[in-house]
Amino acid sequence: MTTNRSDEVIFAVSDGVLLLDVAGPVQVFNDAGGYRVRLASPDGQPVRSDVGISLSVDLALSDPDLDVDTLVVPGYPRRSSGVLGSALVDRLRELAPRARRVVSVCTGAFLLAEAGLLDGRRATTHWDACAEFAARFPGVTVEPNAIYVRDGSIVTSAGVTAGIDLALALVGEDQGEDRARAVAKHLVVFLQRPGGQRQFSVPGAAPAPRNPTVRRALDLVAADLSADHRLATMAAGLAVSERHLTRLFRRELGSTPAQFVERLRVEAAQARLESGDAIVREIAKACGFGSQETMRQAFLRVLGVAPSAYRNRFRLAGHRPVADPQTQG
Repeated sequence: MTTNRSDEVIFAVSDGVLLLDVAGPVQVFNDAGGYRVRLASPDGQPVRSDVGISLSVDLALSDPDLDVDTLVVPGYPRRSSGVLGSALVDRLRELAPRARRVVSVCTGAFLLAEAGLLDGRRATTHWDACAEFAARFPGVTVEPNAIYVRDGSIVTSAGVTAGIDLALALVGEDQGEDRARAVAKHLVVFLQRPGGQRQFSVPGAAPAPRNPTVRRALDLVAADLSADHRLATMAAGLAVSERHLTRLFRRELGSTPAQFVERLRVEAAQARLESGDAIVREIAKACGFGSQETMRQAFLRVLGVAPSAYRNRFRLAGHRPVADPQTQG
């Protein structure tokens, strides 16, 4: 297939670029065929990846004759994403209007935001960087559970291997779903990954609230997840109104009491699904969901996957699935 401008895929790279953010999408485009994939650095010089492997570069981003249809911006370690210097960000700002579409992989979204390309848009990045991203760029609407987000001509993707998902989606857009499916099968990956990226996040401790009423509420929930933690019950036990308690939770934790309780229960169930062999309905009861169906709905809301699917993906080695014919979690 003869190359033309519509085939040109340019990866904008600089020292410290995450190797897999480059290699994964490059492999997809290469296997799909019909693209000319090239790496470009601000000065046209080779770059060293985050793991120390050097990457040869085809041209400089400052080349005035550079043709680009798809501009790909890989990610960098978060400690360096804000200190790469203005050269790369300036080049991105200049090149973006010349591209049909601009895409980022993982923390590459930070560079697009620094260049002002995401102002007023929806975007995503690695789940572990979403909070920092939202704080640094309040003009961007962050979608932390998305594998990739398309807003106009700009597409941002989640962490690391999500760049493969994104590249497959672009191949499907350009060459059809059948071609994208064939590439996905060859690479032994999902054409469309089930669930969002929250299923890969690490459950973390709740932030320490400043308000003593909220701290007491969190202690009560953590002490017994299976207890009655409905809003009316919590408010009565804390001697405050339901409205006031909801307002405190939103201010201190950014969620309602019900959402927070659900998240803690999901995290507790995640740990049990990963490390034990208890059947799903027993886990649901122990974690306070009341029924397996309630837990399944909570998992779908919070993680985007059902409990049984989560267990199949993240079960620790050495544990065998336990048959539970009465469940479909």
